[in-house]
Amino acid sequence: MSGLAPATREELAGLPVEVAPRLLGGVLQVTVAGATVAVRLTEVEAYHGAGTGPVADPGSHARMGRTARNATMWGEPGHLYVYLSHGIHSCVNVVCGAEGSAGGVLLRGGEVVEGEDAAFSRRPAARSARDLARGPGRLGDAVGLRHPVHDGIDAVAGTPQAGAVARLWLPASVRDDIATGPRVGVAGVAGTAAYPWRFWIAGDPTVSAFRWGRGAAAL
Repeated sequence: MSGLAPATREELAGLPVEVAPRLLGGVLQVTVAGATVAVRLTEVEAYHGAGTGPVADPGSHARMGRTARNATMWGEPGHLYVYLSHGIHSCVNVVCGAEGSAGGVLLRGGEVVEGEDAAFSRRPAARSARDLARGPGRLGDAVGLRHPVHDGIDAVAGTPQAGAVARLWLPASVRDDIATGPRVGVAGVAGTAAYPWRFWIAGDPTVSAFRWGRGAAAL
């Protein structure tokens, strides 16, 4: 983890849209059943819950308030909100913001920098190393975190949960090669340039392809 330091709750306590760029170039390292996979983060998206920040976010799972599904987003920063997408993929978010508010940063893409063999064993359909964690569902599969058993795992303290240990490492400062734009596949105005809350390392090959959400392109 050269040039990186363990993430602290204080570093993650800001609004998700402010914290998100700081995660780029950082590393999420996860050990499950003795196999460790680490992913260098290259693409993320910020999401704010109800009452979080000055602008309402209609694209957030927590836009209507606290529910059983999104409860982790309202908790202590540094835990991971792991949710199920399309009934198949476990997607991973870093909880940000003050405890009692709701916010998260979706880990959309990254490069596997440790445990490539383990990642391939979890993602046998991957055509190349580039594709192992290129997209949020792929990233979740590659690191081995699964909904619901790993929802809420603490990536700051590294507390074991359901046979897994997660740790988040951050660079000392925000990179100077970050691009921003609309979030991928988010419906309506929340997926337009009104919410340029997707951040990625410009030119990195592990960044996922952009696609408009339902109705967003027409707005």
